[in-house]
Amino acid sequence: MRLAFVPKTTEFYDFFTRAGENLLATARLAEQRFREFPETSIGHEQVKELENQGDELTREIINLLNTQYITPFDREDIYELAKAIDDVVDYIEHASELLGLYQLDSRREQSVEQCRVLVEMTEHLSKALAELRQLRRVERHIVEVKRLEDEGDQIERAAVAALFLEDVDALTVIRWKDIFEALEEAIDACETAADLVGNIVVKNV
Repeated sequence: MRLAFVPKTTEFYDFFTRAGENLLATARLAEQRFREFPETSIGHEQVKELENQGDELTREIINLLNTQYITPFDREDIYELAKAIDDVVDYIEHASELLGLYQLDSRREQSVEQCRVLVEMTEHLSKALAELRQLRRVERHIVEVKRLEDEGDQIERAAVAALFLEDVDALTVIRWKDIFEALEEAIDACETAADLVGNIVVKNV
């Protein structure tokens, strides 16, 4: 593969901005799906479409990385950040899929709260990704993502505990526990992506 010696650093910034926007759109759509469930106007296929768009953006970032000799940040950091953003979208899509796959007939408010946290986290992560040209502006968003991850942990623990305290049949417990854990994985992956942005700031400021 031939490497280009004329740098295209602005393309990396543009791709990460678009990836952040797609991430936020996915979280917002999933939040609406969970909030309206079971009479939701959002089908899983709509969430899946955004996940597919995220996959394509990840491929474009990696393809650009493989053809550029000069990059704005360490090559490994660019690769890991692209994959981490993709992971968040994948986990959100998985939680949305489970909601339909398990054919549940009512919602759990804790899942809506988890989605709210996810939306807030992805709002900050999206802003951080859009600010990669001005790294000094990024830190406040990283701090907020980490604070929200702690809140998400508390919601997930309370949600699982409530399942075992209530008079709920075993299959419903298992299914909702899977969904709570999938949403928690998305929240954790969001923090991982934010940590990678933080590492880029430390190395380049």
